[in-house]
Amino acid sequence: MISYKYINLKKDLILIFIMGSIYMILEGLWHGWTHISMLVVGGISAFFIGKLNEGHGFSNRRMWEQCLIGTLIILVLEFVSGVILNIWLQFEIWDYSNIWGNILGQICIPYAVIWFLLVPFNIYVDDYLRYKFFGEKKPEKLITNYKRLFLYK
Repeated sequence: MISYKYINLKKDLILIFIMGSIYMILEGLWHGWTHISMLVVGGISAFFIGKLNEGHGFSNRRMWEQCLIGTLIILVLEFVSGVILNIWLQFEIWDYSNIWGNILGQICIPYAVIWFLLVPFNIYVDDYLRYKFFGEKKPEKLITNYKRLFLYK
């Protein structure tokens, strides 16, 4: 018999892979290229935001609060992975050194704003994937997340 933990691990890995793949596509469109490590970094960031959104303590918050928490998750993971990949291993995947408000060239304020604005998309995609692949609750429309953000609901 397959254990509950195995089923959840399998579901989590599927979500990380799909969300990481989506992130790589978006980054490829934005920059014209991406790096395979973004499958993991982007996937784990998106997964954690989606996982938090499964809890009522997070999903019942105002969207701007969810975006702020999600942005902090992304920035921490981006900074840690940037120090490891770009500084220690010298892969030179990204460098924000020439962008205002950067810390060690690994995170910066302009991209933090972009991450903030992408969190509602992240929440929607996570909910949609859980609905489509795992039969969980049907998500609200994507536009609803952005209305909640900009109308402060």
